[in-house]
Amino acid sequence: MTTVADKPAESHVFEADVARLLHMMVHSVYSDKNVFLRELISNAADACEKLRYEAISNSNLNAGDAESRITILLDEETRRVTVEDNGIGMSREEMIEALGTIARSGTRAFMERIEASKQGEGAQLIGQFGVGFYSSFMVADRVDVLSRRAGSEEAWLWSSDGKGSYKISQIDPIQAPPRGTRIVLHLTEDAKSHASRWTVERIVKEQSGHVPVPIFIVEKPGAEVARLTDGTALWTKSRNDIKPEEYTDFYRSVSGQYDEPAMTVHFRAEGRHEYTALTFVPGSKPFDLYDPDRNGRVKLYVKRVFITDSAELLPRYLRFIRGIVDTSDLPLNISREMLQESPLLASIRKGVTNRLLKDIEKLAESDLSAYEKIWDNFGAVIKEGIHEDFERRTQLLALSRFRTTSSGEGHRSLADYIKDAKEGQKSIYYLVGSSLEQLKASPQLEGFRARGIEVLLLTDSVDSFWVTMAPEFEGKGFKSITQGASDLSELPKAEGENSKPAEASEDIASFLSFAKERLSDQVSDVRSSDRLTESAVCLVASEQGYDRQLEKILQDAGRLNSAAKPILEINPDHPTVKAIATTKDDTFREDATLLLLDEARVLDGDKPSDPRAFAERLSRLFARAMH
Repeated sequence: MTTVADKPAESHVFEADVARLLHMMVHSVYSDKNVFLRELISNAADACEKLRYEAISNSNLNAGDAESRITILLDEETRRVTVEDNGIGMSREEMIEALGTIARSGTRAFMERIEASKQGEGAQLIGQFGVGFYSSFMVADRVDVLSRRAGSEEAWLWSSDGKGSYKISQIDPIQAPPRGTRIVLHLTEDAKSHASRWTVERIVKEQSGHVPVPIFIVEKPGAEVARLTDGTALWTKSRNDIKPEEYTDFYRSVSGQYDEPAMTVHFRAEGRHEYTALTFVPGSKPFDLYDPDRNGRVKLYVKRVFITDSAELLPRYLRFIRGIVDTSDLPLNISREMLQESPLLASIRKGVTNRLLKDIEKLAESDLSAYEKIWDNFGAVIKEGIHEDFERRTQLLALSRFRTTSSGEGHRSLADYIKDAKEGQKSIYYLVGSSLEQLKASPQLEGFRARGIEVLLLTDSVDSFWVTMAPEFEGKGFKSITQGASDLSELPKAEGENSKPAEASEDIASFLSFAKERLSDQVSDVRSSDRLTESAVCLVASEQGYDRQLEKILQDAGRLNSAAKPILEINPDHPTVKAIATTKDDTFREDATLLLLDEARVLDGDKPSDPRAFAERLSRLFARAMH
């Protein structure tokens, strides 16, 4: 009969990305390696919370040991630190999944950033990207994980030196905790101070003092067990009794980030529904901010028992918010299906969202500098709400900040825009593109600049969508300056000159007619422009259909088979246009007309439709000029 001891250990190679990540951790220099302890404690607390939840439906799982705890055992003599919990534990398959792979999006982006980071930024990146267990290899040359899943008779050992492979083997259950996980770190020589009580106690109190599971410490083999933290949930305390550093500590433990929160919102709702919310706006962008699934990261608790971190407690455009919501009005054994249909959860979602936005509004009024930092980090995501949240659209528009032709290096609100609008101006004008530099050089801006009319410069992908869903703000509609006819002729130029274009000469009228006929297969119309003052040509979209930038986005995403033909606008006062209009050389006129269209495409951020033909026309033009 084969015993557990007779079974050989299985050797596995790390997933490629994990091996690369571990190599970078071990061979990089970080200003603060203490993050590893916070990550292990956070994982242990999650394991305890998961057990409490599973024990709701199966009380046998925590029979005989219902009180959750995390214990840190130190041994300075052998340079070992052990972090042990009595949580849910892991099976063999769960060990391989959790410790041998990284199944989270953003891994590659993290590695690219950590490779490019400067010395001293590593600890911040570790916390920001939440690499968790793998941070152990910053201080250990070998890590052993012994685990026994609650309710199982089997125990398993996972072991690795972090150099590309790991071993996993079944062990005698007596070698593992009765339930839960024991992580043994064999510290490197330069990390031996992490086995001293003074160092560990300081790190725990600074970084994990408010984890909702009590933490104990044994400072050396055979010593008495001492309590470091009481496991009191911070959100149950009064705001007046909580210090700013305590909020920061809790934010870091719940968010997996290592920065300072930009804003803290802590309140208790009473009345028909009672719940407590403790939420934070991060001080920097979380790595998963643009996760395609756009899932939130606010944890749901019921009577201080962790239920799930996937309940939709906030709209998706507030997915950067971190924190918890704790209610006693939901049953502890609530299912995922019940959560999705729960009217109480819908009420909590509405209440927390309203309170968050209200507090963000207050910050924008009281501390503009602090608010602009939040907007710089999360404005592109908040604007998704203008597109999706009809009920709060006006509120979100008021919160929005924009780069404009008048903002310089700062931002402007729509209220600022309306206040400074020109007399007789009926619209809020905007221009959408991929970069600020490209937009500032856009020929479509010239007529607006000449009249001193402010234009919003929009560079986020979502900008092309929300402007179509925001019909107006304080009575003024949104109008793209690259779509349809401009109404600039009704507005005076800044210097008081007559803004109405002069009557086109016969030569110009003839040339426009020629260009319209010659380019009929590529553009829908050719017309004289009142929006150009410096450039010869530009492209605009028709009044119906999509804005030029939105059309490009939809095409790139495969949502639009073909773009509509644009309109070519020509500046009749431009010297080049006048010279072309007066020539009698039909070959030259045709080449020049096609070159003008390609020039408009280049100014629009595109390339000539036929580069070879473009080069040939340009050569003929040069040859003509030389003769």
